[in-house]
Amino acid sequence: MMVGLIVLFVIAVATAVVLNLPTFGASATGSRLERIQHSPHYKDGAFEYPIPTPTMDPAFSFWKLLRAYMNPLPGQSPAQPLPVEKTDLKVLKGSEPLLVWFGHSSYFLRINGKNILIDPVFCERPSPFQFIGSKRYPGTEVYSADDFPELDAVILTHDHYDHLDYEAITRLIPKTRHFHAALGVGAHLERWGASPGAITEYDWGDRGTIGTDIELIATPARHFSGRGFGRNKTLWTSFVFRTNDLKLFLGGDSGFGPHFKEIGEKYGPFDLALLECGQYNEMWPRIHMMPEETAQAAVELKARTLMPVHWAKFTLGLHPWKEPIERVVKKAGELHLPLMTPRIGQVVMLKDTLLPTEHWWAPLK
Repeated sequence: MMVGLIVLFVIAVATAVVLNLPTFGASATGSRLERIQHSPHYKDGAFEYPIPTPTMDPAFSFWKLLRAYMNPLPGQSPAQPLPVEKTDLKVLKGSEPLLVWFGHSSYFLRINGKNILIDPVFCERPSPFQFIGSKRYPGTEVYSADDFPELDAVILTHDHYDHLDYEAITRLIPKTRHFHAALGVGAHLERWGASPGAITEYDWGDRGTIGTDIELIATPARHFSGRGFGRNKTLWTSFVFRTNDLKLFLGGDSGFGPHFKEIGEKYGPFDLALLECGQYNEMWPRIHMMPEETAQAAVELKARTLMPVHWAKFTLGLHPWKEPIERVVKKAGELHLPLMTPRIGQVVMLKDTLLPTEHWWAPLK
């Protein structure tokens, strides 16, 4: 019995040490915790979407999920490097709004002369430990946090590892004027070295600005959060991003839900909606969208153009790597919805009449 108690004690201490590593971030305390507790979306110790949103469909068991991950499908990862354009981001100038995508959900905006980065992830694996987890696709490793100019803003939709990269943030802090993050995520940023005065946190409905001519409005998403064992202690959000002559919807992660139509009616139409398209499965149908739902969400947002993201960098779901884009292209065609499909690293001038629509993934395996 004594040996057993010692083993349990050692395991408990080791677990506590590991979970205290910086990569896991920090829990909210003090005034930040009070603000969380007073949020209308925080109930019984956790944030929640207005309608029930289980992480897993109750019809499926953990063992089925485990078997699926242990028996990957053919083509879940590309067999060759993805075609990537290496753009010198530090020399991009001018007043015309532009976008550069880095795969998955990370992208750079230069709008009204301001440099803005969304959900930067440049690690090898979206995991707390770089020796565990899905490895980024060959070709996508050409960008790092060091490639960016001084940033006016970094926008963070939630704290999952594929949207919030500890190493990238620590390297970006010295060159970032301000962080705009979902409520509670500021605790992670402060632990990693960001100044409290350089962080604005958003509950759904909150508004903020980047400079004097860009407005951010935090809007709902149907998802979840968490970097350690606890879930939903921080919020997850989407953002309306608007200037005098441009309106974008930055979707973050979200399953399909009534919020898309509500956002479209209140804030639309949008010039461009960037919506997740990938990492879905019938075992978790509420927290990620099927590609057909992605296209429908863009319609309900009243988006003039859809750019599918959350694909082409990591294998986190249980589908072939290019199935998401193939399915959303098909559905968008049926809905007569224009798509924008740039290559990773390609500079897209958002006011151009002809936006990139190349099916660059088609010849790849």
